[in-house]
Amino acid sequence: MQTAYLLLGSNLGDRLSYLEQAKQLIATECGNISTESGIYETAAWGITEQPSFYNQVIVLLTDLLPAVLMQNLLDIEQVIGRKRIIKYGPRIIDIDILLIDSVILNTPLLTLPHPFLHERRFVLLPLAEVAPLVVHPVIKRNILTLLNVCTDSLYVKKLSSIN
Repeated sequence: MQTAYLLLGSNLGDRLSYLEQAKQLIATECGNISTESGIYETAAWGITEQPSFYNQVIVLLTDLLPAVLMQNLLDIEQVIGRKRIIKYGPRIIDIDILLIDSVILNTPLLTLPHPFLHERRFVLLPLAEVAPLVVHPVIKRNILTLLNVCTDSLYVKKLSSIN
């Protein structure tokens, strides 16, 4: 059994509903969700002229190999209705694998840990909520430390209540 840390994001339509659909399908197809961060509203990264995102980190216990997990997540995105049109563009759902235990991997399908994990506050804040002491296997610093030294200044705010 491996522990995978996934980032879910949505910035189109009913963002909360898309996050919930993703979690239900991940639990059915990929393993057991053991922990969820709160939901954060975040400014778009990359192409900034688009609606804000809702982002959430989930901790998944899975027996799937990393490549199989990634393919399942891509399939889930497609089932929910994701269309890959513009890189970093608006999307109803985005599911990224941030880490799988201390696995280091670089293939055309998947790079672990996620190559920009340590540079993005919208990733580090919810990840630090559920796994502050997990160590980045390449940088060799824990998530809380990476958050504290992160220079990304884009808007990230935890939702205190969801309407």
